[in-house]
Order: sequence, then structure tokens, then C-alpha cells
Amino acid sequence: MELDFTTERLLLRPVALADIDLVIEMFSDLDVVKYNGNVVVTLDVIADEMPTWVKRGGGGCIGIWCVTGRATGEKLGDTFLLPQPIDEDDTNWDLVVPNAMLPGDEEVGYYFRKSAWGNGYATEDCRRLLRFAFEETALDEIVATVDEAQEVSRKVLENAV
Repeated sequence: MELDFTTERLLLRPVALADIDLVIEMFSDLDVVKYNGNVVVTLDVIADEMPTWVKRGGGGCIGIWCVTGRATGEKLGDTFLLPQPIDEDDTNWDLVVPNAMLPGDEEVGYYFRKSAWGNGYATEDCRRLLRFAFEETALDEIVATVDEAQEVSRKVLENAV
């Protein structure tokens, strides 16, 4: 299964350990994590968790993708298809196993560095990831969760469908 995707302006590729610089930038920025518990993630936690965050499940279709600019190669953010947390505060990574589709709902989401905000990248990347999910995987439903106060993300998700 091909896991690198392009759009008019973006390249989505499976996140790698080398993307730790982007993860540190995004998750240490209060504006980026505002609607995700409003808690920055420390460098030590990121370094410890990166090997988990690069795991892929469902034959590769479940996981995180790094979003880069096609023209520049600049890392802009990340997007994901992951098990939706129900009783947990975060993804249960024990469910992400290489060749098994997961029980329960898969969630689409994204994070972008502030310098990438306002350019339509989130809509573009979600649209492409949803197309992959529905056309090339066994998934027949994808969910998304948005904080009531996050009007921009709600519009992004509505426009991506």
C-alpha cells in the first residue's frame, strides 16, 4: 500500500523519527495545543514517545503523516488517522498493530505549526487523507472531534468532506 500522498501543494508521508524537530516546535507552543488540553509537551516526553508515534497499524493505513510543502520541502504539520480516544485522554497506542484493523472508530485530525496557519493546508491534507481512507482501505467511517470553541477546525473538517 502506497502511503505517500500528494495534493496540489502538499506531500503527506509517514512520520519518521527525524521529524522530532517539527513535533517539538508544535507541541511546545501553547497556541498549537490550546484545544488539546492546553498542555505543552516537554522535550523529554517527546523524545520518549516518538518511537511510539511512528508506529503504523492496519497495514500502514493507521498512523501519523508528516505534511510538507511540495515546492519547498518545509515541514508544515502532521495529520493522522488514529483510534479515537474514548475513555482515555489520548490515543491507545496498544491498539495500533501492524496488520490488524482496529476495533472502534478511527479519527482524522491534524496539527500545524503557526507559520502554516491560514493557508488552507489543513483542509487540503484532510481531504486527501479521507480520500485515501475511503478509497484505499477497509475503513467505512471516520470521525473527528472538535472543541466547541474551535470554530476554525470545525470549518476545516466540514470543507474537507
